[in-house]
Amino acid sequence: MEARQGVPLGGALFALEVMRGKLALRFVLPALFASMIATGVSWVALPNAPTYIIPSFPLSASVIAWVILAAPIFAFGSILYVRLVRWADKNKPRGWQRFIAPAVVLGLLGIVSVRFPEILGNGKDLSQLLFSDEVGARLLLALLLLKPLATIMCMRSGVPGGLFTPSLTFGALLGAALGHVWGTLWPGVPAGFFALLGAGAVLSATTQGPISSIVLVMELTGRDRSFIFPLILIAGLSTLIARSIDHRSIYDARLSDEQVALRQKLREQEPNQIGVPQ
Repeated sequence: MEARQGVPLGGALFALEVMRGKLALRFVLPALFASMIATGVSWVALPNAPTYIIPSFPLSASVIAWVILAAPIFAFGSILYVRLVRWADKNKPRGWQRFIAPAVVLGLLGIVSVRFPEILGNGKDLSQLLFSDEVGARLLLALLLLKPLATIMCMRSGVPGGLFTPSLTFGALLGAALGHVWGTLWPGVPAGFFALLGAGAVLSATTQGPISSIVLVMELTGRDRSFIFPLILIAGLSTLIARSIDHRSIYDARLSDEQVALRQKLREQEPNQIGVPQ
């Protein structure tokens, strides 16, 4: 299976499941058509290649055991990450501080990046290194702290940025770290496999969109078989645990409690059916 950098199915599912919270036909068709048009336009400039290049990871009992034990960690890590994003958004600088805070934070980020250049950018290149198992244990531990901290502090200072890829990268870092620990107990599985599963788990739990997250990981990597079972398992478990504790997704982080409650109420008022016109 070969996937381009445009992902029409995953993008449409993401809009429906995460943003709209509905899979009714009247929402499905516009989302699919919009996603297909956007993908078609992107194909003019983007290469016909997966966004992330990964090997075919072998499934084993070690991976399944790790998934079951690690899922709660990813769930709690995702909850913490979403709450940090909410804190950063609610405490953005105001007044004259809007001009000072970005300069200070970005200046500090530049100084730290001299030693750790991997913290720069949205995390795409770092994720690729993690999936390929090209990050050493010591560097991994440092980046597990520094990369999410850089993302949160940039948001806190008012510097605009996305949430999707940074969340995926945080999951890859956490997955790789837990994978290294697991490897001392039950060796034989590449740390890149754990990084990939961690990326899917955190992406699913922070967005609370397991279906779209699974499809997006498959499309972004261009693979659909070697990791699908553990990916579904860890995405489902992580999202279930995270949602049972906090209904707020990373895209709800900027909303007040009243706005989140109203959004949830509006979603539950309409029948949530697939393929039934409303």
